[in-house]
Amino acid sequence: METKDILLELRTKKGYSQEEVAEKIFVTRQAVSRWENGETTPNTETLKLLSKLYDVSINTLLGSPRKLICQCCGMPLEDENISKEPDGYFNEEYCKWCYADGNFCYTSLEELTDFLVNHMSNENWPADQARAFFEQQLPQLNYWKRYRELGGDTKFEEYKKQLIRELNDLHIEGMPEVLSLNFLPGGYINLEYTLPNGQKVKFLNDSATYLGTQLECAFGGERCFGIAANMDFLLVCTYEENGENPELVLYKKR
Repeated sequence: METKDILLELRTKKGYSQEEVAEKIFVTRQAVSRWENGETTPNTETLKLLSKLYDVSINTLLGSPRKLICQCCGMPLEDENISKEPDGYFNEEYCKWCYADGNFCYTSLEELTDFLVNHMSNENWPADQARAFFEQQLPQLNYWKRYRELGGDTKFEEYKKQLIRELNDLHIEGMPEVLSLNFLPGGYINLEYTLPNGQKVKFLNDSATYLGTQLECAFGGERCFGIAANMDFLLVCTYEENGENPELVLYKKR
């Protein structure tokens, strides 16, 4: 179907008049009429409003010109499983199981791989074959592939080793040796720290991906070390269970 027919069908199903639609999305009735006659097409911002009003993706409004897949897990996306932002707008990059209420649901690529293997392998698709498939395919998705764009797997591994060397060279008291780094979503590890002047700050981007890990304190106790790094900085913090009471240990530009 063409966009004009889709808009007419959706409005009719909702029982709205052209005037009501125009009022809800802040345009004139004539604009709604022109869309439904095929004379014009709504602009991007108006498509977002129509998407929210009719509870369908922009891709659907445009006649589904793209085959959408979740850029975190690879699942084919349909309107019923596309994620939404906290304000109700569709996020057509992810499924609702990978991104919900403004937060990413998996703490690392390894965690997601384990989940998919456990839930999707069967007697016809053994776990070792499923794992090999996901380990090859998931890093190609937009959410996970950013660091691999450094120049392929070889350079990516060299880059990780360099970060590990820099972290261990910090010689932070009580922090064990860093042996490996994993992909970590910013929204999961973006803790809020209180600076000496009382100001509360976050240093990460919720929608970005970082390399990091969690380490038990060498002295024991309830606090853990959290590490996040990218091409621009190294961050080391400590916190209690579930990220409670975080304290910034170091934030260093590279």
